[in-house]
Amino acid sequence: MSKTVTLRLNERLYNIFRNLAVSENRTLSNFIETSVLRFIEHNQFVDEYEMTEIKNNKELKASLNRAFEDVNAQRGHFVD
Repeated sequence: MSKTVTLRLNERLYNIFRNLAVSENRTLSNFIETSVLRFIEHNQFVDEYEMTEIKNNKELKASLNRAFEDVNAQRGHFVD
């Protein structure tokens, strides 16, 4: 079920968002929602190129495997 959120924008930002929404034939609400989702996807997830680099990094994989082994063997402790 959709939820309603109130967002306060100054006049300048409102006009920028509204104009961009109109240029993409979207409602303002849809434009903001889509923009936020794109931002999260771009900034929170690894793209295919980065994932390939990670998977091919033998040193990183070995380090992660050692860390998982330490966790499973309950070696180490958290430092506050």
